[in-house]
Amino acid sequence: MLTTPQAIDGVLEDLRALLGENGLLHEEADRARYEAGWRYGRGRALAVARPKTPSSVAAVLELCHRAGVRVQPMGANTGLVGASNPDASGEQLVLSLERLSSTIDVDPIGRTVLVDAGVTLSQLNQALEPHGLFFPIDLGADPQIGGMIATNTGGTRLLRYGAVREHVLGLEVALADGRLWTDLSPLRKDNRGLDLKQLFLGTSGTLGIVTRAVLSLAPLPKQTTTAWVALQSGEGALELLAHLERGVGETLSAFEVLSRNAFEATLRHGAGLTNPFGELSPEVAALIELSTPMGPQQMDLESVMLTSLEVFMTEREDLVLDVVPLKPQAAWHLRHQVSESLRHEGHVLALDVSVPRSQIARFTRDVREDLARHFPQVRMCDFGHWGDGGTHLNLVWDPAEVDQPRALTEELQTRIYGSSFRDYGGSFSAEHGVGPHNQDHYETLSSELLLSTCRALKEHFDPARRLGNVRLEGSSTAG
Repeated sequence: MLTTPQAIDGVLEDLRALLGENGLLHEEADRARYEAGWRYGRGRALAVARPKTPSSVAAVLELCHRAGVRVQPMGANTGLVGASNPDASGEQLVLSLERLSSTIDVDPIGRTVLVDAGVTLSQLNQALEPHGLFFPIDLGADPQIGGMIATNTGGTRLLRYGAVREHVLGLEVALADGRLWTDLSPLRKDNRGLDLKQLFLGTSGTLGIVTRAVLSLAPLPKQTTTAWVALQSGEGALELLAHLERGVGETLSAFEVLSRNAFEATLRHGAGLTNPFGELSPEVAALIELSTPMGPQQMDLESVMLTSLEVFMTEREDLVLDVVPLKPQAAWHLRHQVSESLRHEGHVLALDVSVPRSQIARFTRDVREDLARHFPQVRMCDFGHWGDGGTHLNLVWDPAEVDQPRALTEELQTRIYGSSFRDYGGSFSAEHGVGPHNQDHYETLSSELLLSTCRALKEHFDPARRLGNVRLEGSSTAG
């Protein structure tokens, strides 16, 4: 820990010499955008280091290791649990990877890419498009690849392609003491023993900072077709999902569900939106997407979708209120405006929860009924990736009606996280990860075996506990 102004000045001088004038941001105005998260998280940084190469990332960590400076890694700062921002001490160095973005080396035959951690998802897919490939993790934000790996993010097409973990073949990581571990193998089959790279996926940069990765890619779809379906109930949505999986197979690439509250709020505040169902506001609105790398001459994908939906409507006409095929851009335009629209409804507490897929309708209904009984001032505007069992339970209230918002937030988190975990065998974090926003609940709902294993790993990779604000080992051992 830096204890004197002279020591602080010395570290900043060393960092500036290492990174150059543009590589270190120290003035308050320059630090501001790195000190607050998109939804949660706000702190004060010592400075912001912006290295351009993996070796300079390692050099920054070595310098900080010797000086006793704590480091907060940061990607594109699009996370939703406050995990990428510094604490309030003013003693943490933010290490931003935004300038580590020069390498995108595509192997079209191997269907892999070597990529710097600071490359954004949109930059990567733009470079892959001429090769007929893409990185098939679809998110509402535009994160950096390193941040996606650090959080093992999922997204709207996890149903078809899985999470980031399934696509990481090789990894390079800068460790807390400045060592650079490199295993950038593009092998898809490698059964030599412990898969070390997996330790760094989903651990939020607390064991090491990803600098480069080798990713497996997917063929770019030649056809995509979408439709919104109005349904009577959540159970009806699950029946439709099962029917589609039996009928259209792996062409089903996304299955998103919006509750009536979320649907109506999005139509109220979203830009350029019209109700696809006219005047109808269904209990549940489902967005389905089919996609394939085969061309129209090999498969008429729109016909496949419409035929499957017609069969379902004939068999279960009691469940379906309306079906509206739309062009993909228009269909997704509505879905991608949900989060931003809800911010206009009042204060939003966003809970990212998953349960076994077959239980998600019952779980959602139970939470809604519990809120109506015990928290009538709170309205649930839920939506999510029902195809993979994930749902965003966005709880909205008028700030004028709540005297103690922190206490209400804590009570709601404890109640709903506990129910998802204990009553349904689910998770309090489907894809957003662990951060200060839910640190206490992570510790309460994690087994001692998990926490003790994380403690052992932290002791091995970062014994001085200088990397990050996420405490996967538990707060009792935090430095």
